[in-house]
Amino acid sequence: MSHKHQRVLEELFHDPVSANIHWRDVESLLNHLGAELLNARGTALHLKLNGRETLLHRPHHHHAGTCSKQDVRHLRAFLASAGFAP
Repeated sequence: MSHKHQRVLEELFHDPVSANIHWRDVESLLNHLGAELLNARGTALHLKLNGRETLLHRPHHHHAGTCSKQDVRHLRAFLASAGFAP
């Protein structure tokens, strides 16, 4: 795993939860880990990784492309259940 992807993974699992993680970095990490990202309705994405599935929403433009704290918590739980943690 590259240093950049490792950093994003660590940011996702860092406490307190950060609201300053850019979606493009998360998407790059998910692609690197081998996740399948399928477009659903609107901004929704259906993620598949290591036999786990979840639905996630891309950040809207007015949030400058950063993930909300709720999204980070959701991603953290999903990645942990799929066997990925720092």
